[in-house]
Amino acid sequence: MTQLIAKRLVATGAVLLALTGIVFLLQKLSPINPVHSYLGANASAGAIKVESKLLGYNRPIADQYLRYVGNLLRGNLGESLRTRRPVTTDLGAYLPATLELASFGLLLSVMLGAILGLATSRKSLGGGFFRVFMLLGASTPPFLLALFGLIVFYHDLNWLPATGRTSLANPPTGPTPFLTVDTLFHGEWFGFTDAVGHLILPGLCIAILPAVSIGRVFRSSLVATLRTDYVRTARSKGLREIVVLWRHAVRNSLGAALSMTGLQVGLMFAGVVVIESIFSWPGIGLYVAQSIPFGDFPAIAGVTLVLGVGYVLVNTVVDICQAVADPRIKL
Repeated sequence: MTQLIAKRLVATGAVLLALTGIVFLLQKLSPINPVHSYLGANASAGAIKVESKLLGYNRPIADQYLRYVGNLLRGNLGESLRTRRPVTTDLGAYLPATLELASFGLLLSVMLGAILGLATSRKSLGGGFFRVFMLLGASTPPFLLALFGLIVFYHDLNWLPATGRTSLANPPTGPTPFLTVDTLFHGEWFGFTDAVGHLILPGLCIAILPAVSIGRVFRSSLVATLRTDYVRTARSKGLREIVVLWRHAVRNSLGAALSMTGLQVGLMFAGVVVIESIFSWPGIGLYVAQSIPFGDFPAIAGVTLVLGVGYVLVNTVVDICQAVADPRIKL
């Protein structure tokens, strides 16, 4: 276990170093002048030159990159050119909302994936419906699901809210950064149901596509496991089919599904940027979407690094869960 964690920490450092290099290179290749965006459209050439010197943009590229990496090692992500605040401060304000939405979406995708895999792996009632659902889910992009959900569940049926994180004028702010937990902690049942209601539409939109991928892999693995000799031996002993399924088949079929879950986290984070913009969800997706037109590269780089860390950490947890679920896998 210690060896696996050490390897993943080294891999995390390598990924983050590569990410910083790619983001820094894209900044230099972009036609947008970040200093011009920082000062405004009416800034003079002289003012741009002076501010470029103050911000360090006139230094050699290698010097700029080393300085940027050094700041990162000290926890300094720079100052946002749009909000004029430290990027770490902005991320502290926007990241909790994204973590809450992503956690809810990941939970939904795992639950839906398990249901789809189990329902389509056997010739049971409703299996055809779930196969059609998987086909539609795999072919529908998240932004189209978001628009469909807004039209049907908000405009036509008025079942779910359309935008924002809550309808409360003064939502509780502690002890955690997650609104659903805070409302429960303060005993505000209406606030909790309101927060969950705001989570449902965006959470489903980012969860369905990963759920279909997880369900497909889980189904294939489960079908192959149900045909193995040890499953046939368990059946020959007179064990009930439900016991055979849960005790002998499901656990040995989780490895591939867990790997797919880790891979889908990256896709989910990519979908968060679009979904948060559509639903005006106050997370880092909306933050980076507002920063891109301004050429706010410190903010863009900060969000990219945060997502990279999250992706690597989730995949590390997935690897450990695989080893726990299947002892045949060596750490």
